[in-house]
Amino acid sequence: MATAAPGQRQAYFDDVEVGASLETPGITLTETHVALFSGITRDPGTRDPGAVPDLLPLCLSSGLGWRVPQPPLVVLAFLGFEWRFLRPARVGDTIHSRSRTVTKRPMREGGIIVEERDILNQRGEIVQSGKLTLLVARRPRP
Repeated sequence: MATAAPGQRQAYFDDVEVGASLETPGITLTETHVALFSGITRDPGTRDPGAVPDLLPLCLSSGLGWRVPQPPLVVLAFLGFEWRFLRPARVGDTIHSRSRTVTKRPMREGGIIVEERDILNQRGEIVQSGKLTLLVARRPRP
């Protein structure tokens, strides 16, 4: 899992509140994104030349989370997801994500957080939607 840069603040399980929401800035999908994603994943994509591979918006939404002013969560493990692909994303679309913490369950060394996330296009249409389950570290004791 990615970690914060040296000296960067981090957020822990104890900092997360149920109901807290987060909205990322947008990114415009390009042919370069499609080519790089397809090259790395070997996903041939779709035969529709303007459509992007289904998983590309989900992957980019994860990266967009690093562009918000809140400190990043100390994620120990990505435990799973339920995901729906509601409409195709296309080259030229500008997407952003909106997420909300729906549950949190403490454990000894951390806790499990479930986040609902929507990926929206520039028209405000939900392109993809689902739930992510994360294992997040507790704040270290002094």
